[in-house]
Amino acid sequence: MAITRRAVMKNGAMALVGTSAIPSFLTRAVMAEATTAAANHKKLVVLFQRGAADGLNIVVPHAEQNYYQMRPSIAIKQNEVIDLDGHFGLHPALAPFKPLWDQGHLAIVHACGSPDITRSHFDAQDYMESGTPGLKSTQDGWLNRALQVEKIDPKLATAFRAIALGTQVPRTLAGSVPAIAISNVNDFAVGARQKNAASVSSAFQEMYAESGDAMLHGTGQETFEAVKMLKATDPAHYKPAEGVVYPNADFGNKLKQVAQLLKANLGVEAAFTDIGDWDTHQAQGSTQGRLSNRLKEFSESIAAFWKDMGPEAENITIVTMSEFGRTARQNGTGGTDHGHGNVMFVIGGKVKGGKVYGKWPGLANEQLYEGRDLAVTTDFRQVLGEAAYKTLGAQNMERVFPSGHITPDKFLGIV
Repeated sequence: MAITRRAVMKNGAMALVGTSAIPSFLTRAVMAEATTAAANHKKLVVLFQRGAADGLNIVVPHAEQNYYQMRPSIAIKQNEVIDLDGHFGLHPALAPFKPLWDQGHLAIVHACGSPDITRSHFDAQDYMESGTPGLKSTQDGWLNRALQVEKIDPKLATAFRAIALGTQVPRTLAGSVPAIAISNVNDFAVGARQKNAASVSSAFQEMYAESGDAMLHGTGQETFEAVKMLKATDPAHYKPAEGVVYPNADFGNKLKQVAQLLKANLGVEAAFTDIGDWDTHQAQGSTQGRLSNRLKEFSESIAAFWKDMGPEAENITIVTMSEFGRTARQNGTGGTDHGHGNVMFVIGGKVKGGKVYGKWPGLANEQLYEGRDLAVTTDFRQVLGEAAYKTLGAQNMERVFPSGHITPDKFLGIV
């Protein structure tokens, strides 16, 4: 099929202008309508809150008396909580999430986390991104393995199948399925894993040179052409949907760029990005302060992304995660220390939202893990596994989470 001079991508988000022909690489990406993920356009977006976010002040168990006793100066008062169900409520800085909850697009999983007991940021993040808690020898990431087991026609797998907004491919996307890191859509600085961002040409050439995938070697030149064409669309002047304003901050800019790439219909199936500075040992604050500021950017960015995607949001699943929670009791410096159980958000068109999932263990002193933390009652892999299974069609959970004993019957029924 020959398309000349102008090809308008789905939803009109990006157009290829002033070219004499579209390479087959882009033709496949645009016209892929017939099979698996390419047919249903489902996309999984994973967001990592680095630094161990305080789940107890994010989704507040305001019906728990001990919550207020353990946090005399940083607890969110009952008249300030955005109530959800009489027991749990949102931090007021998460107000942009309330409409998603009311519409049934937002689900919450509380008291979830890793079965590994480490309180090391480095180890816990590595375990959650590899999907193998307690095992340091795993070489690839859980999301890459989910793409490995997905049933997809190789001809429909584009170089943009897995993307990360950042300077390098994260641990989550490491593996045999090629993934690219994009530090800035405007200049298309992309890099391979464990390398600094580089120019499009050199970075893609390195990726293809190091990859053992014959399909990628065969379409390398087409990929270079495709990126050049995408750059020619002047992405610096991308306009979000009417009424959408992203926060002018790092995370907001990342999600804006994720939206750009998804709307370009280049075959993106999995996207990853992160937001740091959740390690609130000191001056955490209550309704105002460090945590509140972080939550404001976090929720406003996600809400803007959701609205920006418009009808396409129906086919998107967003999952948020953090390496572990924080202590139930505040410390002596107005903050919280490294804990255990935490909270995850799942947002999507197919999500059965408006509900807090998981078994709540309670916050009475005798119910705390090791006498100090919210206990974990839901393995984080159950949440990620269901999202990958239902969104990407990754049905071999033993491959995605080896030795994790994650099976569909353990899913929570969120998606």
